[in-house]
Amino acid sequence: MSEIVHRAHEDGPESVLEPATPSGLDRARLEDVLTYCAERQCESAHLTCPGCRLRRNQEGIDSLDAFARSFARIEAEETGLTIAGGRGEATHRVASLENLARDWAGEEYWFWARRVLRKVRYGVRQTDELLDAPFAASDAPSILLMEPQIAENIGMAARAMANFGLDDLHIIKPRDGWPSEKARAVASGASAIVDGAGVHDNLGEAISDLHWVAATTARQRDLRKPVLTPEQAAAEMRRRTVRGERCGILFGRERNGLQSDEVADCNAIVMIPVNRKFASLNLAQSVLLMGYAWLCSGSDATLGRVTDRERRLSTGLNLGHDVPAKLSDRERFFEHLETELDARGFFTPPERKPITVRNLRSMFLRADLTAQEVRTLRGIVVTLTRRPRNGHQSGQ
Repeated sequence: MSEIVHRAHEDGPESVLEPATPSGLDRARLEDVLTYCAERQCESAHLTCPGCRLRRNQEGIDSLDAFARSFARIEAEETGLTIAGGRGEATHRVASLENLARDWAGEEYWFWARRVLRKVRYGVRQTDELLDAPFAASDAPSILLMEPQIAENIGMAARAMANFGLDDLHIIKPRDGWPSEKARAVASGASAIVDGAGVHDNLGEAISDLHWVAATTARQRDLRKPVLTPEQAAAEMRRRTVRGERCGILFGRERNGLQSDEVADCNAIVMIPVNRKFASLNLAQSVLLMGYAWLCSGSDATLGRVTDRERRLSTGLNLGHDVPAKLSDRERFFEHLETELDARGFFTPPERKPITVRNLRSMFLRADLTAQEVRTLRGIVVTLTRRPRNGHQSGQ
């Protein structure tokens, strides 16, 4: 089963369907396999897969030392280094010690199965159209909504998630039941996130697969926990995801937020800077602000949309297809302007000409002119100094 889940996760669901493989799976049977794995039914049946984190948990392997002791020795192929193990008889080979430190705990196949299951049920095209490849491949934090009361808020939260490259939504005891067509309608183009949301009976179940969770709240709590801004929380999650950890952000009920016991189950508190006299934020607004902080902490964000006709922008002056003017072009413009002004007696008294010229040049240099703008200014000077045509003289 783990091989099927792994391949479907890496290469897409079609890669494990007949006739692509000899497994003989059709789409209905594949959904059954993925559901079995995603719901962790293997735990109660004691049929966990080799290499799965659930198997390691059942074997009591809860640390790298415990993992090493289960083998006679461990060999790193890249360096040839051998580490003496413990009570085990087999030899475990790894590419490097770095890989060993990252992978010893086992793969979370059930988490992969959830993602593949969403694609099988709701289609791959929806997800592909919703998120660019960098977002789809990233370990973005999960968004957890605690007992949301209004279906439309769930849909708007999903839309905010899509704006900032988040797609893993978990809903804990939605008041009006699930699934919800109201949530799908309000989500607009982000309905795939609503369709793929995980629904849980309690908070413990929702966060069981996560390593670090931040609770959002506007109320001060008498809890000894780190209090972070959205930017600080995003930076912390970035550091943890690099280490292979999965993170989540917990949002409270629309009416009264999170209870203290729920905040106590989290690792940190996130407080969004607000007007102290009106601190309550709409649920979707809170998700949007946290999503924005997460995206800004990475390198995958774009300023506005990017299409086949619109290139990626960066901050600062947008020159479009123009380029900054060359120093030689600016110098010829200055000489042209100063010559025409001198011919018309602009520099009065003459002894102040050097100062006036310097001020003029400084004024235009501050504008950081483009090549086209310099050509336009030279055209203006030519037009203003050209002999007037008949009928267009001053006063006629």
